[in-house]
Amino acid sequence: MTDFSASAPPGRAVLGLGCRSSATTEELLSLAGEALARAGMMAGRLSAVASLDRRAESGVIDAVAARLGVRAVYFDAGTLERETPRLANPSENVFRAVGCHGVAEAAALAAAGPSARLALPKIGSGGLTAAIALVDSGT
Repeated sequence: MTDFSASAPPGRAVLGLGCRSSATTEELLSLAGEALARAGMMAGRLSAVASLDRRAESGVIDAVAARLGVRAVYFDAGTLERETPRLANPSENVFRAVGCHGVAEAAALAAAGPSARLALPKIGSGGLTAAIALVDSGT
């Protein structure tokens, strides 16, 4: 299991997660650790974990957020679709499946604010994705 106890100035980034319905907390925590490492960031910089509202009922995103010590935020597909112009990796397959061109990147950007930028474009495989957006300094 990844250790997320290291601290740094909080509230500076948002972790976006996309996942298949059968995803586990441990799988997503492992991917979150990989995303943070690739971004050169400590978990203490996160202010939230964001995802598609469909994932709220499974509780897995809430569990990841709790383990990281931040809040979980959810967006409907329409809100995430409005982020498409800012996505590094829009996907027609994701659009057909859930109604927006991306989940991890779009959720991170939506939660981080209108001037946010991707610190880490989408990574992942096997139906799990993660992205990190830097929070808009005006939020």
